[in-house]
Amino acid sequence: MKLIILDRDGVINHDREDFVKSAAECVPIEGSIEAIARLNKAGFTVVIATNQSGLAKEKFDLEDLEAMHEKITGLVEEQGGEIGAIFYCPHRDEDNCKCRKPKPGLLDAIEAEFNTSVESCYFVGDSLRDLQAGLQKGCKPILVKTGNGKTTFAKLAEPDNEILITLDQIHVVDNLAAAADFVIANTETPNGI
Repeated sequence: MKLIILDRDGVINHDREDFVKSAAECVPIEGSIEAIARLNKAGFTVVIATNQSGLAKEKFDLEDLEAMHEKITGLVEEQGGEIGAIFYCPHRDEDNCKCRKPKPGLLDAIEAEFNTSVESCYFVGDSLRDLQAGLQKGCKPILVKTGNGKTTFAKLAEPDNEILITLDQIHVVDNLAAAADFVIANTETPNGI
């Protein structure tokens, strides 16, 4: 199974300081929906792993979250692709759960659901949390410069940063469309198909 894991806010759709709270506020980043469809058509099972602390903070409810995910899923299906699954953490930092990135609980859940290992899978994110979660599980992290990506890149590029991640451990691209190009170009197809 060729699996690729994507963060949501800042990768697929535009992020908001005040949380993405409804389907109307869930606005795709240009080219992201088509990128997911291309990945799917190239044989990848596309899975979303997203922190959604807005649930615990009562910024939106489960019905709102499901509507956002239905919108994204529907847009991808219109492009001829599909999303394999969406995993989300509903907790806040202070809840100290196992599923909130940078902890690897969402990735553990993906492994259990698909009966596979996420090791060596690509993980596309825009934040340090995404990179940390992916590296803990042996994923190949890709940082997009959309969402929080430019800020994350700047932090990693500081020569005296205290982050235990270096730029040579990740691949950096402009957006999800560029990430899809990179992943498809750098993945061997079985039997030359």
